[in-house]
Amino acid sequence: MDRLLFDSSPLPMWVLDRQTLAFLAVNKTAIRHYGFSPEEFLSMTIRDIAPETNTPPHLRDTAEIPIPSLSNLGTRRYRKKDGTIVDVEVTTHALCFEGRDAELVQVYDITERNSSQERLRQSEERFSKAFRCSPLAITISTTAEGRYLDVNDAFLRLTGYERADVIGSTVDDLRVWVEPKDRLLLVQSLEQAETVRALATRFRTKAGEARLVKVTAELIHLDHISCVLAITEDVTEIKRLEQQSRQAQKMQAVGRLAGGIAHDFNNILGVIMGHVESIHKSFEFPAPLRKHSGEIKKAAERAASLTRQLLAFSKQQVLQPTVLDLNAVVEHVSSLLRHMIGEDVELVFAPSPDLSSVKADSSQIEQILMNLAANARDAMPNGGKLVIRTANAELDQTCARQRAGARAGPYVMISVSDTGEGIDPGVMPHIFEPFFTTKEHGKGTGLGLATVYGIVKQSGGSIYVYSEVGKGTTFKVYLPRVKGSGVPFESSEPHASCVRRGSETILLVEDQEPLRELIRGVLEEQGYRVLDAADTRTALRIVGQPDLRIDLVLTDVIMPGSGGRQLIGTLRQSRPDTRVLYMSGYAGDPFADALELDAPLLEKPFSNEVLLMRVCQVLES
Repeated sequence: MDRLLFDSSPLPMWVLDRQTLAFLAVNKTAIRHYGFSPEEFLSMTIRDIAPETNTPPHLRDTAEIPIPSLSNLGTRRYRKKDGTIVDVEVTTHALCFEGRDAELVQVYDITERNSSQERLRQSEERFSKAFRCSPLAITISTTAEGRYLDVNDAFLRLTGYERADVIGSTVDDLRVWVEPKDRLLLVQSLEQAETVRALATRFRTKAGEARLVKVTAELIHLDHISCVLAITEDVTEIKRLEQQSRQAQKMQAVGRLAGGIAHDFNNILGVIMGHVESIHKSFEFPAPLRKHSGEIKKAAERAASLTRQLLAFSKQQVLQPTVLDLNAVVEHVSSLLRHMIGEDVELVFAPSPDLSSVKADSSQIEQILMNLAANARDAMPNGGKLVIRTANAELDQTCARQRAGARAGPYVMISVSDTGEGIDPGVMPHIFEPFFTTKEHGKGTGLGLATVYGIVKQSGGSIYVYSEVGKGTTFKVYLPRVKGSGVPFESSEPHASCVRRGSETILLVEDQEPLRELIRGVLEEQGYRVLDAADTRTALRIVGQPDLRIDLVLTDVIMPGSGGRQLIGTLRQSRPDTRVLYMSGYAGDPFADALELDAPLLEKPFSNEVLLMRVCQVLES
């Protein structure tokens, strides 16, 4: 054996006695690598550095005849002096050393190589798990052709394809990118920056549906081939919810504006209508003047109708809900609808026989049906078919998310379908906005569907519309289901026979002076004694007079400072039997707290005749 080569070898080497397994010689590399001194090595056997788990002998049987050739014994695990365990590859060569049967052992440390391979394996395993389990779509495709080399399950769910359809196919084969130029832009950006973040584009599914997505990608190399690793996020639902939120905020803002204007306008209209009515009763007009005053009254009534629609849209209209049988309400309205839609439109009512009840204002349900029917009639200028259906419905979480503002739960559904022209997709986002109309100038106010929207929302429901151009439109209204038996539509207007001359004392509380003076005059002319107050504080001073008889308190609900509820709360303590009649043209947030349960209500604007009817009705109740 060449001693110089043995000592200068960069690999650890030693000579073992084949019978005793004792170290007979070690080189400098082995001493340096394993940390034992030459003396320690020569006092040890191979078993001193082989862990207990490595007990099978790695040497050939001592009885075996030495063969003068190299033998690779494979991998073993050895222990250094400091306790470190290393992985090694062992090569042996039988030889005679100083007259003894021995073997020359060469050891190659593969610990770092094995560690690197293990780290690589773990890294690949982590990537594979992240790739397969990611909720986001991940693909690996060639840069040049866009040929898919691998895709995860999320991508298959997004696009609707099977794995066999995708692997090996190109983006052009599958037509995944709705706009192919977007992928070209992605590749060009990757070649410049190697990374692209959140590229907004659209993917086409196997069924042909376009989905809004954001693509984040990087360049990678597999077997020296440039590839694109892309992560795709489906943002279709997020964008839809964002659009719904923006639309709801816009509708809410417009609603607050409309409600505020309508509230103030109601007081003005009440004064106009009341004075015109008083003038008619007080003077004998020549025919031309009577015609003019009549037109003023009609105009005021039309304006009042518009304000009611604005308040309905803004969810601030005064409602008087009762438990209703919707089938009975629709049946009641059907005769009116048949006259309204014309003979060339077939009206079909398909009621559900086991329909549950809802709690709503019957007159408002009638308004919904009238407005939707009018809208359908205008969409069928050459005639067609109008179908009204009722049914019990159950909205789950998925359905509720698809309907802006809806909540999951049991509902009663009313659908109104026509066979008309349909609604253009560009128009659809605006159909419930007030004053938006596609009709010719002067043919519509643009408040019909806005009114429907407001009534439905104020009644705790939701409305959904589906339409295709040339194939008709369906509106579906969902109202919360309640227990109990419903009643059919009944008019809540008092009868004229209730009007009589009075002598009772009425406390009138109204902050708008022109309207207060008008109401006072109408009541005094009818024989009532009227005490009036412009605010709650003044009204409380009047109520506090113990010897003063008060038969009725006629008060506005919402007033500056404390409103009607505070007044009535104090009144009930000292005068629990005093009758109360509220006035309001507004049902905003303060209204719910201000109005007593089932309290009589006079809705603004009102005529003198309706005022007297309601006062008489409450006094005689």
